[in-house]
Amino acid sequence: MKSKKRIASLAIILGLSGAAFAQTPQASESDTIRTVQLKDVVISSLKLEKRIVETPVSLSVVGRQEYIRHSSFTVADVLKFEPGISMGGDGVWATNINVRGMSENRLVTLVDGNRVETATDLTASMSMIDVNDIERVEIIKGAQSSLYGSGAMGGIVNIISKTGHFAEKPYFQGNLISGYSSVNSLFNEYLSLGAGSENWYARINGSYNKANDVKTPEGTLPNSAFNMNNLGAQFGFKPFKNQTFRFQFQRNWSKDVGIPGGAAFAPTAEAKYSDISRTLFNASYEITDLTECFKSLKLSAFSQNIIRKVEMKPHSATTATQPNGMVQITDPQLVTPNGTHKVFGGQLQGTWSFSDNNTLIVGLDVWRRNMTTDRKKDILMTVVKPNGDTVVNHVERYETPLPKASFTNAGLFVEDEMRLLDDRLTLTAGGRFDGIFVKNEKCYDVDSIIKNGEIQPMPSQRVTFESGEKNDFSWSANLGLLYNLNEKLDLVLNLARSYRAASLEERFKYIDLGSKVQLGNPSLNPEKGYSADLGVRYWGDKLEMQASVFMNRMTDMIVETDGIFIYHLTEESSFDTLPALIYRNVNKALLYGCDFSLDYHIVNGLQVYLNGAYIIGRDTENDTYLPSIPPMNERLGIAYTYPKVGAINLSLMGAGAKNRDKIASGEKPTDSYLRLDLSLSSKVFRFGRCGLQFFGGIDNITDEAYTNFLSTNRGNINVEPGRNFYIKANLTF
Repeated sequence: MKSKKRIASLAIILGLSGAAFAQTPQASESDTIRTVQLKDVVISSLKLEKRIVETPVSLSVVGRQEYIRHSSFTVADVLKFEPGISMGGDGVWATNINVRGMSENRLVTLVDGNRVETATDLTASMSMIDVNDIERVEIIKGAQSSLYGSGAMGGIVNIISKTGHFAEKPYFQGNLISGYSSVNSLFNEYLSLGAGSENWYARINGSYNKANDVKTPEGTLPNSAFNMNNLGAQFGFKPFKNQTFRFQFQRNWSKDVGIPGGAAFAPTAEAKYSDISRTLFNASYEITDLTECFKSLKLSAFSQNIIRKVEMKPHSATTATQPNGMVQITDPQLVTPNGTHKVFGGQLQGTWSFSDNNTLIVGLDVWRRNMTTDRKKDILMTVVKPNGDTVVNHVERYETPLPKASFTNAGLFVEDEMRLLDDRLTLTAGGRFDGIFVKNEKCYDVDSIIKNGEIQPMPSQRVTFESGEKNDFSWSANLGLLYNLNEKLDLVLNLARSYRAASLEERFKYIDLGSKVQLGNPSLNPEKGYSADLGVRYWGDKLEMQASVFMNRMTDMIVETDGIFIYHLTEESSFDTLPALIYRNVNKALLYGCDFSLDYHIVNGLQVYLNGAYIIGRDTENDTYLPSIPPMNERLGIAYTYPKVGAINLSLMGAGAKNRDKIASGEKPTDSYLRLDLSLSSKVFRFGRCGLQFFGGIDNITDEAYTNFLSTNRGNINVEPGRNFYIKANLTF
């Protein structure tokens, strides 16, 4: 039956004679057709603004129009359509992405150039972004540690926000977006207001989102509802003609966010973010054209604070019988882990152009991450004595899961770009040197215990981590080559040496799993990567095509292995041991594969697009498969735009099976699937200075029951959302 549905879906998509182009990175909010070719899109993630056609790297750019055309619950919902990019997560709201087999702990995620979580495996960072306030998302596929330092082994995800602008004449403008999605009864409202003139601009925006539990083909997915709010402000000022000051504020806060698939929780547990928020302050000052050669000097600083408050109901009791016949029943009622993650830093960057064919960038950036955690466990302990008497005790256990710690990174980077052979050959060479300084306080597995309202004496405590400091020094480098074979055909080669210093979680994690503990390692060395990316790109009037083959070899890979935790008690000099899963530098790994994208304009207004990726990840030391490697995936679409009416877009997205003999130990196999989506957009209806446009569509038209490999292996999500009808209205004034 599934095969017939898939054949029918394929026949529909191949036989359709309509739909609008799926990728318009810099189209205006009112456009229904592409107004700029992909090659001419300007990006900023490589520290300089340049067109895609001028960059010697593999990348994808997703513009704001794609987020309003799709249902777009989170940033990752649209990025997953790009070649080499897959989505995972712990539910509909708490999502993340995987780039060419590299998960979030080996990617650097930025908001307007500012680090979000500094390459950790904590999900939900990308979910705390207002999708209605995105100008574009730039994804650099491949190592970029030479520009961004630790963590950029797999690439960069830079989320560029909408902002105000300077203009020759004073202006006032606004934007109102309202939408509804049926699959989880999501209501979304967004409003922005802006004004400005030649020397200043100001803009504010806000949004509100409320969703119920999501519906799947197999029923409702419990504990998947969420409430989310966003607030933002931007200000720009030109005190002099060649000097610009910019300030930005973003605030996201969400409550009662269900986590139906959290890997850290037991299968019986019910978990949610009772409160989760992200706050960003960012300011920059740039001076341009200082001299004929000294093109710009820019100083920027930022502070970003992420707070996570979790409520978990374990729904699991354990029973132990003592030799004297006494029975003890331990029933955890509520566990509330909390974490505060503060990142702040600054960067000074200078740009020189010593000739028309040369550009030099030199910069210094420093950032620091501070982390504090706490956890409370409310437990009912019932004791049944041999004579049948029962005693019930209420125990409150206060813990510090990870010690108070800081991670400081200071890096000096330089990159030189040369254009040779009448600009047909572009060479970029860059390098970076970093110092990484980690400190932590002493930590215990139990801070205090309150039993039936009374504080209990603590004669001894298990020491999990002694206070300490560790300094690492790493270097990275890259060499890029872009060669124009002719006006339309490019060859691209990028070679890089990258690294990733162990996160605070990998250094200091302590989770009691019952039979053993999950333990961090303060002595971990940085992972090192050596990568190569070879690509070909064609920029024709009717055809645009990009294809790449890539390889990434990693050493000193950080993995969990069985071991022994040796600890001592505060009041005793003797040591004891516990079985443990401990992070160590042991593995060597190799990732390789290919991805491609193609967009062909058949006739005026009609086009077809196709993309796909295939990735293999091997632990070469143990001859096993690496975890979190997405299956082969592809997307095929056909599109038509009739300017007097609007646009229609039909696409078929699929993924191959992940068989048991092709996955890492502990992962679950998944079947292949095909998903058919439809999106519609109207023309812009004009009312004086106002413009009104409607969008709508159907996700998963056939209500296919399928499993996302990267989601099910983070927890207990066995089926993705079902058929979803959505509609949006976009009013500009």
